Amino acid sequence: MEDVTVIPPADDRFERIGTTYYKIVRQPNAAGQLIERSIPWTIEAIRQDYGKDFLANVPKYDGFCCVPSHLDYQPVVGSFKNKYSPLSHIPAEGEWPCIESLVRHIFGEQYDLGLDYLQILYTMPLQKLPILLLVSEERNTGKSTFLNFLKLLFEANVTFNTNENFRSQFNDDWNGKLVIVVDEVLLNKREDSERLKNLSTTYNYKMEAKGRDREEVSFFAKFVLCSNNEYLPVVIDPGETRYWVRKVPRLTTDDTTFLEKIRYEIPAFLHALTYRRLITAEESRMWFNPALLDTEALQRIIRANRNRVELELAELLTEIMDSRKIDEVDFCFNDILSLFGYRQVKADRSQLRKVVQDCWKLRPASNSFCYTTYTVGMFLNEETYVETRRCGRYYTVTRQMLENL
Repeated sequence: MEDVTVIPPADDRFERIGTTYYKIVRQPNAAGQLIERSIPWTIEAIRQDYGKDFLANVPKYDGFCCVPSHLDYQPVVGSFKNKYSPLSHIPAEGEWPCIESLVRHIFGEQYDLGLDYLQILYTMPLQKLPILLLVSEERNTGKSTFLNFLKLLFEANVTFNTNENFRSQFNDDWNGKLVIVVDEVLLNKREDSERLKNLSTTYNYKMEAKGRDREEVSFFAKFVLCSNNEYLPVVIDPGETRYWVRKVPRLTTDDTTFLEKIRYEIPAFLHALTYRRLITAEESRMWFNPALLDTEALQRIIRANRNRVELELAELLTEIMDSRKIDEVDFCFNDILSLFGYRQVKADRSQLRKVVQDCWKLRPASNSFCYTTYTVGMFLNEETYVETRRCGRYYTVTRQMLENL
């Protein structure tokens, strides 16, 4: 390979942030694009290359800040350099058929909500938004294409992470990002889910880098996740309102130049987002009314996350109601444990109490009263549920409650 002599450009730019000097460079990436970056530079190197008088003309700032904006970007806020990256796109009127087809494919019948989501990202970057989770067991669905579209749209303000990156204690690469995407997400541990939920609603977090003290910074990033697991990509509990889960169908065509077409349509798309009228109003801390984001894909994950004892209990009570043609069942824990033993279901009193009191939020009768419960008996040589009168502080479960669960 031949040696290439690089001639430094005449307009080399430097700046001093606090007491550290940086050189502003345009670094080429694998696609041949020039990405502007700030690289730490020593004062000795600047003196050797440009002379000691050059330093007097280097712009000086007290430190970094991060103020996200796309419509009214300010590179300097007061005496601080803005770390948020400006977009290189210049909005202009035009058509964007490829972007429209991608957004329609990802959001389906919720296309207008999808446009609202992208418009809020662009026009109100500080607004909290739900965790967008795209799932599909099929291949070639366009999930990764959508992530790459976000990267093209918001450029350096989007960062790609892995499951391991998300779990790492070092999170400096998240600092000042608008969107954090995780492809092939599998965060099925409770602590992963709790961290994800907390980050999606917090306004400040502790940023930590190797060799540096932890620092509290503003946090405004939104999470976009993709997974081939439709049932257990993350832990989602009943009643959770911070997730927007979309099942993405398989693509019918495969255009290898699709991302390039999208790249040319971005200025027209941003122009449309600037002047488009939102169809939703702010109805929650994450903008959207939770009822609008309650999809079948979300409910599928919630059902899959329910523990085995809860599923067995719900199935048993539903079976009793169907068998006896009733709409509610009274029981104490001993009644259920006896029926579980007959059905060869392993469970103890503490597991039942957790399901009934913590998950279902039920409370027992205030005193010991007589109630009707059910045991397994024989009728016309067939097993069935027979009524039994007992006394105790019983719980009541209705058919409507089980259907809502």
